[in-house]
Amino acid sequence: MKKLFGTDGIRGVAGQFPLDPVTIHAVGLALAHHLGDAPRILIGQDTRESSDPITAALTAGLEEGGAIVESAGVIPTPAVAYLARAHNFAAGIVISASHNPWVDNGIKLFGSDGYKLPDTTELAIEAEIFRRIESSTNNTQLTTHNFLSVNEADRTEYIRFLLAAVPNLSLDGHRIVIDCANGAASAIAPQLFAELGGGEVIFTHASPNGRNINENCGALYAKTVAAEVMQQCASMGITFDGDADRALFADENGKVVNGDAVLLLAARDLAAQGLLTNSTVVATTMSNMGLEAALKRSGITMLRAPVGDKYVLEQMLATGAALGGEQSGHIIFSGRSTTGDGLLTALLLLDIVHRSGKSLAQLTADLKTFPQVIVNVKVREKRPLDSIPAVAAAIAEAEAALADSGRVVIRYSGTEALARVMIEAESEAQMQHHANAIADAIRNELGV
Repeated sequence: MKKLFGTDGIRGVAGQFPLDPVTIHAVGLALAHHLGDAPRILIGQDTRESSDPITAALTAGLEEGGAIVESAGVIPTPAVAYLARAHNFAAGIVISASHNPWVDNGIKLFGSDGYKLPDTTELAIEAEIFRRIESSTNNTQLTTHNFLSVNEADRTEYIRFLLAAVPNLSLDGHRIVIDCANGAASAIAPQLFAELGGGEVIFTHASPNGRNINENCGALYAKTVAAEVMQQCASMGITFDGDADRALFADENGKVVNGDAVLLLAARDLAAQGLLTNSTVVATTMSNMGLEAALKRSGITMLRAPVGDKYVLEQMLATGAALGGEQSGHIIFSGRSTTGDGLLTALLLLDIVHRSGKSLAQLTADLKTFPQVIVNVKVREKRPLDSIPAVAAAIAEAEAALADSGRVVIRYSGTEALARVMIEAESEAQMQHHANAIADAIRNELGV
């Protein structure tokens, strides 16, 4: 079982294990050694004040290990994946904690093919990291910097790639609100949408200061952009997370449109063009039963993968699926990208709306979702839940009561010290009852 790597790289509080200087330096050494002789590595980062010093500490370890490191500056995660593949880098690295608060940070790794590293590779690197830590004499400290650097060439190339995906997109007649989460999208979205031309685009939360990333904005707070859509009388809202690898939306009525709805629209559009391989979409265990029903009405099969876009992608590659994603907004178009890309998703959804001649609300009107609740419980450790009698009993009771009229999904977060209790049911009263019962059982046994 991995100890450092979660579902999306290494993540924690900046300055504390595993993002302390000694461990970061060891990560650099281990990765350089794993990649062979003098590997070329590209590093990008988000706008947290800790991203620059973490990049510096990681670069020092990589270079000590013989790597040649190039910086892309502040840039979205999917841009690093794209550039690593396009320019034959041995690896791409992103310093970001995605949707987490500014005090957190992380290290995401991509291979030369632009895909996130498989679990077996992460385990091998992790073992070497611990060996390096044990023999380390590195006593440096992380220090804060004023950075917000941007590599113009990398940014321009990535924008060209995005625009090529929607050559006939027009924003004419649209008034769009875009929430950049004070993150990596702030460095690129204004230029991207300026090149599209037409319509009117209003940017919010696009002034990062190192500590305001995801602060009551971005994909974790999609209701923020939804409220702004109503205030601005806009036709749509788009909101990204801190590293812009996912996007959520708001329709003209101020209703949040999540990843399930995006998957439905994209699947129907690809199917109409004959591009939805095997008429199959890969979602996760968290996607609503309503999505599965709506896809079935369109003759499309939905497969479920474990939570985490890397696991969605693994199942896509195994089945040949052209589309997959998560309710949280990670959407993967396998013919266009190797990872979730919020900006690409936004452009492709705008293109679907433009070509349909309908509004976003009209296009999603037939998606009827089951009542669903997610309760997050802070935990002090992540013991197997089926080994805790009180928790196992509460889960079994819920599963028996809901049977074919709902779903029970209990899992630990791969990026935070949380247990997530998700209940979906036709009866809202049953849903709330069982969610609270399971959450209370976890809280009593493992709660902070």
